Amino acid sequence: MLAPLVVVAGPTGSGKSELALRLAEEFSGEIVNCDSLQIYRGFDAGTAKIAPAKRRGIPHHMIDVVDAGQVYSAGDYARDARRSIAGISARGRLPVVAGGTGFYLRALLHGLPHLPSRNAALREKLAARETARPGSLHRILTRLDPGAARRIHARDRQKLIRALEIRLLTRHAAPSSDFADPLVGFRTLVLGLNPDRAGLYKILDARAQEMFRCGLIEEVQHLLHAGATGEEKPFASLGYRQALECLRGSMTLEEAIAATQLATRQYAKRQWTWFRREPSIIWLNGFGSDAAVVERAIALAAEFMRA
Repeated sequence: MLAPLVVVAGPTGSGKSELALRLAEEFSGEIVNCDSLQIYRGFDAGTAKIAPAKRRGIPHHMIDVVDAGQVYSAGDYARDARRSIAGISARGRLPVVAGGTGFYLRALLHGLPHLPSRNAALREKLAARETARPGSLHRILTRLDPGAARRIHARDRQKLIRALEIRLLTRHAAPSSDFADPLVGFRTLVLGLNPDRAGLYKILDARAQEMFRCGLIEEVQHLLHAGATGEEKPFASLGYRQALECLRGSMTLEEAIAATQLATRQYAKRQWTWFRREPSIIWLNGFGSDAAVVERAIALAAEFMRA
C-alpha cells in the first residue's frame, strides 16, 4: 500500500510555509523543506526561514543542513529528502513537502538522470573563462547543447558550468528524464498556490525592504568575517547578491533594495511558469494564509488521505 505525501508549491511569498504548517497540524504531519537556500546554515534574514519558535512544535527537515562552502546538488537534495520522507512515514506521520525550488521538487518526485561526478579542474577552468569573458559559457553551451542553453539563463553560472561539464565529460547532451529513478512507495497530492499577482508583488516588495531592515547586511558581514568569500553558491541568491554589492560599494542601500525587489518579482514569475508545466498540480487561487485556501486545502488533503 502506497503511503501518502503532500506537497505545497508555488511562487515565493505565496504563503507555502503557513499552509504547510496548517496541513501538518491537521494531519499529524512533519514538514520537509524544498527551498534550495534554506538548506544552508547561517542564511536566515534573506530566506524567509520560519524561526524554530514559530514552528508550532512541528518537526522541520532539510533546513540548515549544509555550510555555504559545501557543494550540494539537486541530486543530493533528492537523496536526503527521500530519506527524511521515509522516516516521517515510518513514524506514522504525514510528510508535507513545502517550497518553491521547482528543480529540487522534480528531483525529489521524479528523480534525475544518472550523471557524471563533478570534475573540479574542469569546473575551475570554466569558471575562469566566464570571469574573463562574461557570457561565453552560454554561447558555448548554445553551440554544444542548444536544448540545455534554452533552459538555462545566460547569467546562471552554476547551472551553465554543470551543463557544460556534463556535455564535455560525456560528449553527449544531458540524458532525458526517461533515465531517472522516480520516488517509489508514495502517492502524492501536489497543491499549488496561485495568489493575485499584483498582491504578491506588493508583498514581495515589502519583504525585500524588511530583509534589509532586519539585518541582511549585517548577516552577510558576519558570514564573511566567519570565513566565507562571497563566491559560495548561496551568495548568488536574491538579496544576498545585492547585499554583497552594497558592502563592496557598487550599490547604495536604496539601489540594493530596489534591485532585490525587481529580481524577486522576476523570480516569482519564473516559478509560476515552471510549476504551470507540472500537470499534477491542483491550483488554489489565493495565499496560503487565506481562510478559503486553507479550508480547500484541508478538504482536498482529507479526501486524498481517505482514498
